[in-house]
Amino acid sequence: MAVSIRLTRMGAKKKPFYRLVAADSEAPRDGKFLEILGYYDPMKDPAVIKVHEDKVNYWLEKGAITTESVRALLRKQGLLKSH
Repeated sequence: MAVSIRLTRMGAKKKPFYRLVAADSEAPRDGKFLEILGYYDPMKDPAVIKVHEDKVNYWLEKGAITTESVRALLRKQGLLKSH
């Protein structure tokens, strides 16, 4: 089972809100996940990014793969320097 760190969409129509989750890479985008790692709210000005650093580091150490969008968010937070 390959684990990926990715965004899952929440919120209403035209008002997106995303959770940062660790999920099986074969699970659907908004389907089953292993753990919630934070959230991203692009509708606020400026956009709000809240990440549980210890949980993200745990999954990255276990070999989890990040998507491009998550990688960009984690770089903004300064979490990808060590990995």
